Amino acid sequence: MDNTMATDQDGFIPLKWTEHSPEAMLTLAEANYAELALRRTTRHFSSRDVDRRLIEWAILSGSTAPNGAHLQPWTWVAIRSDELQLKLREAAEAEERKTYSERMPEAWSEVLAPLGTDAIKPHLTDAPWIVVLFKQKKRQRENGQWGPTYYTTESCGIAAGMFIQAVHHMGLVTLTHTPSPMGFLRELLDRPAHEEAMLVMPVGYPADDATVPDIHRKTLNEVAVFFDDRA
Repeated sequence: MDNTMATDQDGFIPLKWTEHSPEAMLTLAEANYAELALRRTTRHFSSRDVDRRLIEWAILSGSTAPNGAHLQPWTWVAIRSDELQLKLREAAEAEERKTYSERMPEAWSEVLAPLGTDAIKPHLTDAPWIVVLFKQKKRQRENGQWGPTYYTTESCGIAAGMFIQAVHHMGLVTLTHTPSPMGFLRELLDRPAHEEAMLVMPVGYPADDATVPDIHRKTLNEVAVFFDDRA
């Protein structure tokens, strides 16, 4: 059954949504979880090419995310360039070497150790696409002056999650990489001063010999608290 909510307010349109039976909703919820439960982050990518249209659909999917005041404060920079990916990798590894040898506190290196990460980032040149998500810290107002954006980090975080889900749903893999600091990305990718790099995400097929850490997700009881007196 297709439901709409009518409104006479200027600037508003009816909400369109599809209602399912409680049984169908549970089936859909379980199927969605089963698919997402298979999602894993790998650092081993195939160089096999990926159709640009798939990247475009993933970006559009991420851009449906709810966001503060509907300012849509994100810019997605999609890269399929051997030359530019090599420059990005060299710059990222230079920062990562400093981080691993000088900047990283013991508490952080302690939790990274089981994951096998280090300063070498082959995924930045192996993957056919690199998508860099920038958050826009300011916006240009109609009067030409610059004003702030609101809930930018939260909005871009949600958008990134929806992008990742879209990538997984279409049968590809991705990795969330945060070289620290990331200021070099603005200059390398010629982005304006009001944009700040937030995530670097290689996208592609997994390598034939791709592996992932043998880790397990927390259970519902470990991650959720319910106050439910109407059960």
